[in-house]
Amino acid sequence: MSIEPGIEREALRVGLIEDDRAIRKGLRQLIDGTPGYRCLGDWMSAEAALADSTVGPLDVLLVDVNLPGRSGAEALPDLKVRFPTSVVVMHTVFDDDDRLFEAICNGAMGYLLKGIRPARLLQAIQEAADGGAPLSPSIARRLMKVFRRPVRRTEHATSLTPRELELLALLSEGQSYQSAGTKLQISINTVRNHVRSIYDKLHVHSKSAAVSKAIRSGLI
Repeated sequence: MSIEPGIEREALRVGLIEDDRAIRKGLRQLIDGTPGYRCLGDWMSAEAALADSTVGPLDVLLVDVNLPGRSGAEALPDLKVRFPTSVVVMHTVFDDDDRLFEAICNGAMGYLLKGIRPARLLQAIQEAADGGAPLSPSIARRLMKVFRRPVRRTEHATSLTPRELELLALLSEGQSYQSAGTKLQISINTVRNHVRSIYDKLHVHSKSAAVSKAIRSGLI
């Protein structure tokens, strides 16, 4: 959404999913009180956001990770269907690898830790809307460490078939089982069979763990 200097842009349409009422209220006041930003909806859970048919298109959706019911990261594929024009940015206190990789694998384009300065949060929302991937400094450092680790291809990792590697690469991009199957021209049941095989070979139990291990092993 970059604009020419001197031309006033339309307000960025923002949505919030945050279960802490005080934080949610404060974020809404910050967004609505800043020229160029407008909060169109705020919800305490992913389920509430998905069930609300009154809110139109969004530019950026700010999502907490630790929500009642489905976690923010787990709900991302459905949220992206409900708000197809929205870029999702996680806003959380958690900075562990599992949650980080799950959110990124499920389509998050930014990951910010709570406590970020209000001005920086607004800047990050603008960055996300403009096609960027805003990250808190500690999250950026964590990702850099992952990619700088020496490549160690284990016997089990190298036993993945070319089709399993193709599927794993698509899942790492945030593709759902259905969309990955469509791209590979295979049924969703075949996708599930491949995923089970990938988990067995990599000794993992989740998509985020599989993607994390594949990246660290230099497979994708």
